[in-house]
Amino acid sequence: MFPIGDDNSDRHIQPIVNYAFIAVNVLVFLLLQQLGGNDGFTYAFSLVPREITTGTDITGIVEFKDAAGKMLGEVQHYSTPLPVYFNFLSSMFMHGDIMHIFGNLMFLWVFGDNLESLLGHVRYAMFYVVVGMAAALAQILMDTSSVIPMLGASGAISGVLGGYLLLFPKRGVKAIVFNVVTTVPAFVALGLWIVYQVVLGYLSNSAGGGVAYAAHIGGFVAGFALIKVFAIGRSIPQQRSNF
Repeated sequence: MFPIGDDNSDRHIQPIVNYAFIAVNVLVFLLLQQLGGNDGFTYAFSLVPREITTGTDITGIVEFKDAAGKMLGEVQHYSTPLPVYFNFLSSMFMHGDIMHIFGNLMFLWVFGDNLESLLGHVRYAMFYVVVGMAAALAQILMDTSSVIPMLGASGAISGVLGGYLLLFPKRGVKAIVFNVVTTVPAFVALGLWIVYQVVLGYLSNSAGGGVAYAAHIGGFVAGFALIKVFAIGRSIPQQRSNF
């Protein structure tokens, strides 16, 4: 199931922050990451759990192993020009390849504008960064000694999905399901999405890299838990079904 749109009839402001987040992600990928080909920039500004837990910048070629101590491979680390903790923020605006950025930004395009309309520009920006950092922390806690770089907007976007699910569970979401375009309630589209993350996260072996399922789950939970805090004083629209 791949969402391609939702009901925006009650959106009352232009989601300029959401547009800005999308633009920054695209510009970083095109100009700084050079479509994923600039390893020096990408690895310097990715988030590495061991760097965060030790406060030390890792450089050079480093081996990584599984839980049994078997070597899985090695990764080239590049010097980080800023404190390693800055990479909490920088890693949220980088991607591994075109499909990675396309999928992430499509989800952000569909779901982010509704939250920004409700929260306002400043609160939405703060919410996005906070849940993105919470997602990164969740992934770090899975393996505090990991030297595998983390990057991508999916943790923060997962937080947007969690907030959206809590506020707009019955809103119609247009999605592609088995090559057919249909409309389903948000609790179906996003409920299936988070179940998928949990199942694949349980089955996956994150020691060798790949998809950061813990970040997705952590971001989603953070967004679900925090959205009402960020929405204090805002008028939450009445639930309606439109699918």
